[in-house]
Amino acid sequence: MATDLPAPPEQVWPWLAQMGYDRGGWYSWDWLDRYGHPSADRVAPEWRKLEEGQRLKASRDGRFWFTVALLEPNRTLVLRSDLNLSGGRSFDPRTKPLPQARLDGIWAFHLRPAPFGETRLVVRTRGQGHPRWLTRPFDLVFGEPAHFIMQTRQFHNLRARVGAEGMTP
Repeated sequence: MATDLPAPPEQVWPWLAQMGYDRGGWYSWDWLDRYGHPSADRVAPEWRKLEEGQRLKASRDGRFWFTVALLEPNRTLVLRSDLNLSGGRSFDPRTKPLPQARLDGIWAFHLRPAPFGETRLVVRTRGQGHPRWLTRPFDLVFGEPAHFIMQTRQFHNLRARVGAEGMTP
């Protein structure tokens, strides 16, 4: 999925860098992904630190998280998610043995300069479930439609935030 944002990558990046449940939020449907607590409407210095290997909480209780897998400031952010389906929480994929029932996924954000000082934001997701016979039907019926809805909303909200920031003196 992709969208154009009304600012250069250097102005879009801080919004992505501060994502996280206990940071700037996810800029999507806050009643779903933050229990109604609104995502940030400003770039906050205290949330700008981001490094590979860092965990970004995805839930209030910290049972779910994304791991920063790749980081190229102003260009690429790749988040990894590994979910233990039988344990009902995220897990570290370096821990062996791996859970038998699991979802492994990435959520990648690619920022590219566009004409007239804008940013082309391309978001890619990729996932694989184990066992496949169990997870694939769920993904087709719920996972992919839910991602489409949430990602579309995130694009809308990022566009509004980035655009509003560029209008302030």
